[in-house]
Amino acid sequence: MGIIIKSTWRSELVKARSRESAQAGVIRAAEHLRTQAVRQAPVDEGDLRRSASAVNLSGLGLIQAAVTFNRPYAVRQHEELGYRHPKGGKAKYLEDPMNSEAATMLKIISATIARGG
Repeated sequence: MGIIIKSTWRSELVKARSRESAQAGVIRAAEHLRTQAVRQAPVDEGDLRRSASAVNLSGLGLIQAAVTFNRPYAVRQHEELGYRHPKGGKAKYLEDPMNSEAATMLKIISATIARGG
């Protein structure tokens, strides 16, 4: 006597949950990047650091997020290598952690997908 197991493969459900997990991982990775970038952002009064946010940009079938600093001077502070920052921080405050934390962010995304969100 054999055992018969019946199952139904729900590919659309699996795809949807996989996408949700991937997007959750991307958001978590963006939050990690935001935290690291804030630590390196220049300080005068703290406005630039407080303006940082991780934004979910998923849509149109894409899985993506962004880290933004919402101050008119944010780009100039980021790019101007000659500026001095006596109260702390530095230029390239977003680019440098994006490069140095890439492996960590990939691990965050992969662990989130593996956990299913």
